[in-house]
Amino acid sequence: MSDTPSKPTPAKSHGRKAIRPTLKPRELMTPTPDLAGVWKAKILTLFPTAFPGVLGESLTGKALQEGLWQLETIDLRQFGVGKHRNVDDTPAGGGAGMVLRPDVLGNAIEHAMSGIQGNWPLIYLSPRGRRMDQKMMQNLARCDGMTLLCGRFEGVDERVLQHYGIQEVSLGDFVMTGGEIAAQALIDATVRLIPGVLGNQASTEEESFSSGLLEHPQYTRPAEWKGREIPEVLMSGHHGKIAEWRHQMSEEITKTRRPDLWEAYSREKGES
Repeated sequence: MSDTPSKPTPAKSHGRKAIRPTLKPRELMTPTPDLAGVWKAKILTLFPTAFPGVLGESLTGKALQEGLWQLETIDLRQFGVGKHRNVDDTPAGGGAGMVLRPDVLGNAIEHAMSGIQGNWPLIYLSPRGRRMDQKMMQNLARCDGMTLLCGRFEGVDERVLQHYGIQEVSLGDFVMTGGEIAAQALIDATVRLIPGVLGNQASTEEESFSSGLLEHPQYTRPAEWKGREIPEVLMSGHHGKIAEWRHQMSEEITKTRRPDLWEAYSREKGES
């Protein structure tokens, strides 16, 4: 045997901090616990690890790290009832599935809204709600923040929606397994309108729906690709003609693809 003392085995690095259950909401990707005066989204969910998800990438993720907006997740399970922290029960009157309990949701909502001041809507992601549109996002971006309730199973007890005056908002005319994806879509579409997030305010002014029309076609280099060329007017350098062409294309596309938007646009244009 060698007399040389053996070296101690180095501790393994797992690369992540341990995450333990806590009643205190866990904030993601924010350098400080709270930033005064900064727009914030609070998420009530059974799946807090679903966030920030895609919101932590690209420009929204960069803006989140820079403190241009904030994200806080609140785990509904922490407000569950009994040893197993139950959050749901069978539907009154019978039927398939489970319904999120009002006592659980009430405690979670009051925790989330405690100390909230200013213009701060409380929203439930629901297929029976008002469909999301650009005007909604513009209004939400002007708020101080918002709290989103992500449903699961067969939904939430109706008394919760009535008691707290919760707004119901839908991603579209279809049903999903939960509200988390819809919540991310709502946040993404809202956050990008916050000054400084995109870095170029003109981007939000020229895109689809901002003028009531769908956006015109976009092109970039190379000038010719697979026998298709960039429209000549876009290469002319004549800004007036370019603007005129883009507006004309927006009208044509909207009229063809979204008759509902075209009708509303034409009506508003005629009244102005």
